[in-house]
Amino acid sequence: MRIDKYLSGLGLGSRKDVKKMIKQGRVSVDGVTAAAPETAVDPDRSRVCVDGKETLYREFAYVMLNKPKGYVSATEDGRYPTVCDLAPAELAHMSLFPVGRLDVDTEGLCLLTNDGALAHRLLSPKKHVPKTYIAELSAPADEEDVKMFASGVKLDDGYVCKPAELEILENNSARVVIYEGKYHQVKRMFAAVGKRVTALKRVKIGGLALDESLAVGEARELTGDEIALLENFENETGDNINA
Repeated sequence: MRIDKYLSGLGLGSRKDVKKMIKQGRVSVDGVTAAAPETAVDPDRSRVCVDGKETLYREFAYVMLNKPKGYVSATEDGRYPTVCDLAPAELAHMSLFPVGRLDVDTEGLCLLTNDGALAHRLLSPKKHVPKTYIAELSAPADEEDVKMFASGVKLDDGYVCKPAELEILENNSARVVIYEGKYHQVKRMFAAVGKRVTALKRVKIGGLALDESLAVGEARELTGDEIALLENFENETGDNINA
């Protein structure tokens, strides 16, 4: 990798900025002052310093956000603020994007990353990655609803959902686990059984659960163990090789 690409990838400035830093003799590679922007470095092995301070390169970032209402799951939007606006400022240069979508009025677990391969695996219909929601309803769910969810609810457009898990909770609430990601699926599933969703919160994606200590609107990077939960989910499910 070129040294100018390496440094700009760390958020230390544009290619033009880092070229100026190199020209000023502020950058060294393995103890030797970098002579040119095209100087080659190995992100995993080279010791790169700027103004005598060692840098740490990483290609990907993974962020857990407790999404508030009023934000859209997009990188940009002309009407609403986006979930990316709530990412840690120090990661602004890493081109994060949301993995999947949550409705503008839905709260809870939102994953932001720049790892396209992981996002694809989590969103692939073939993987059936479970997503867990807590729904507040206009009327309490009943055992008939549980059976209908388990057998596959038929939506308003005729689509029959894959079997889902419905657990009745107190105070007109329910926990729902779905294995696909149709448009407004949870709301439409409840509408199909005569219930209206008055509030919705996602609490889990695969094995990754929302950190309940995160206030609504707060975000933090995932721990190594949490990243492993996402990366290893495929093997845990035993699939051949979401909403």
